[in-house]
Amino acid sequence: MEYSHRYPAYPTQQGAAVLDSHIDIHRQAYNYTLYEYENVDVDDIGSAYKHHSRLTDWKDEFPIFAEVNSKALQRTVTRFYQNLNGLSEQKQNGRTVGKLKWKSPKEFQSMTYSQSGFELKNTSGRRATLWLSKIGDIPIRYHREIPDEADIKEVTIKKETTGDWFVSFGLETDEADLPEKSPVDSLDASNSVGVDLGIQNYIHTSDGKTVDWIDLEDEYDRLRHEQRKLSRKEQGSNNYEKQRREVATVKRHIPQKVLDYQHKITTWLVREYDAVFVEDLDVKGMLEQSQNARNKQDAAWRQFITLLEYKADLYGCHVVQVEAPGTTKECAKCNVETGKPIWVREHSCPSCGFECDRDANAVVRLRLTGSKIACDFATAMNVLQRGFSELGLGWSEDTPVETALPTDTHSVSAKRVR
Repeated sequence: MEYSHRYPAYPTQQGAAVLDSHIDIHRQAYNYTLYEYENVDVDDIGSAYKHHSRLTDWKDEFPIFAEVNSKALQRTVTRFYQNLNGLSEQKQNGRTVGKLKWKSPKEFQSMTYSQSGFELKNTSGRRATLWLSKIGDIPIRYHREIPDEADIKEVTIKKETTGDWFVSFGLETDEADLPEKSPVDSLDASNSVGVDLGIQNYIHTSDGKTVDWIDLEDEYDRLRHEQRKLSRKEQGSNNYEKQRREVATVKRHIPQKVLDYQHKITTWLVREYDAVFVEDLDVKGMLEQSQNARNKQDAAWRQFITLLEYKADLYGCHVVQVEAPGTTKECAKCNVETGKPIWVREHSCPSCGFECDRDANAVVRLRLTGSKIACDFATAMNVLQRGFSELGLGWSEDTPVETALPTDTHSVSAKRVR
């Protein structure tokens, strides 16, 4: 299993200058890879592996490339081919794509050490030291330990638009060292949950809980204020650069706040349940719609599902994505589908009269009664039921439905789901 940990880095002023210099050399290497790809016989350099063999000639012709770590230089060439493959995949999916372009200094702000050339030291406290070949020691804030069973496969150091530095460790853990997941045939309503992703409430669960969404309006107000101040500065001046960094800091704070919130929620879910069923949303398609696009983007549903999936392996939990279409439209009581635009937040069935919150209608509340799973549609619907079907587990067709919300339905804040 592969995943990553990210840490703030605090290089000295001299160390930051060295990092800037090395990153710029890697940028030139990336651009030269593009040049050779377009101007040299493709049979000779049609892959990253073949292109690596040319690096010795590079160093003879351009000594500047000998100033950086050789493994990191190979990783930069690989980075070009990964971008190239990404374009090919998009083209195969029917999207219109352009060509890879040369990177300007503002567009290339990171480099990666792969396999060797790095060492993490002094990890006993909150501060640690990362040693990089041909650069030296870089202090980092070691706010969470890297698991003993995890191997560090690569290290990426990046400079943000704010001027801050971060280090990401690419980790790999052997499957044998991960917690064992519960057998699929042992899953039932008592240890499983269906999750519906919403906007007004971030999630609804099938056992009657809702997690509120964080209010980002203050952050957006501050961002607009700082952007107005930036518009009054003279471009190219020191004051403009200072204010640009302030805008970048405020802008970066918004996705960081969202990510922190998602980490808390996903960790709570995979610790609390043996199986989590969540909708497989077409996020790109939803963002292309005109209604409520900013809120959809802030919700970062795809990022939420990605976090949930990788944490599931770390904590021994099953995570299954189920088909999303219809989960908020089908009535949980009578299964009649009722179309409704996204701004209609209440479900009201014209067939049976069942009424409840739209997102609550997309989840199922279950409880275990003796050896039989009884279905209590607290607010109703099928995420959990579809999840059981995905795993090939049976589901009672005559489960009773209640048309009232469960008495223990309550809202949960981020502080409650650490």
